[in-house]
Amino acid sequence: MVTLLLASRGDVASVNLHDAVLRLGGWGEAVEMEHGTVRTHSQRPAHLLLIDQLHIKADGIDAIHEEETGQTVDEVLVLSRHVSASQTPALTLHAIGVPGETPHGEPGQAGGLKGAVVPPSPRFAPLYRAMLDLARARGLDEEFDLTLEATHHGPLLERPTLYIEIGSTIEQWERREAADVWAEVISRNLGLSGQPPVEWQPGGDVMIGLGGGHYAPRHKAVLSESELWAGHILANYALPFEEPDGDSAPAGAWRHSLEVSVRATREAFPGGNLFAHLDRKSFKAWQRNAILELLSELDVPVRRGRELN
Repeated sequence: MVTLLLASRGDVASVNLHDAVLRLGGWGEAVEMEHGTVRTHSQRPAHLLLIDQLHIKADGIDAIHEEETGQTVDEVLVLSRHVSASQTPALTLHAIGVPGETPHGEPGQAGGLKGAVVPPSPRFAPLYRAMLDLARARGLDEEFDLTLEATHHGPLLERPTLYIEIGSTIEQWERREAADVWAEVISRNLGLSGQPPVEWQPGGDVMIGLGGGHYAPRHKAVLSESELWAGHILANYALPFEEPDGDSAPAGAWRHSLEVSVRATREAFPGGNLFAHLDRKSFKAWQRNAILELLSELDVPVRRGRELN
């Protein structure tokens, strides 16, 4: 079982992150394979893969890598640029999928398939907290927004996956200091430098975040001040409702979005104590009630922020 670190030649930040990970050492010689350039770590079960195709469109790259190398992929960490309309410098990470988009099964505008989500790597919350600590220690918080994001975009993969990103313009994508922070965080988390790796243990508390904006401030606050694990985080746009007529249940893709995200998170955290945290003020009362009813059906308890910090 190997962790696959995936980078794309067509993404400046991705190459910067790839090179930063490589500089830390421990990697074998590059092997040119049909799907890309592969390096194997000498101490830990990890592969570094550089592909020509843009990662966001690399559907099934986990299965392709398994077929080409004969190794089972346990998870995928994608090294990527981040783009935002505000062009705010940022270090960020997120799970992937396009759960709120319709029609289901059609290609998503930013990769993946509409209505489909990928299991999140259990490393989500530990990587986020470690990035906060190291970036602050190195003074990057004076320039960069240290954040996380709600689930969005492709590719469509089977193995638990996270995107690890530098944003938001070429000036930051090329910054060595930003890439070095992420490389060190990844190395420590995976145990590439000889220390024990961070590993999921059954019985832990796993949070799904529901509601709020793309950068999930309420969910982010909970994760930054706790030792919780994190699954999918769904912004309001990924929970599209149609207002009900009378006492009927609200229509819309919100139900499917929540169901597939709960299922994928449970798959990623076997034996986990899954619960939901709601950004309550972001929902209307009838929306919140519908979500609470569905969560009860799915056997997912709800916990308030004051219970978690």
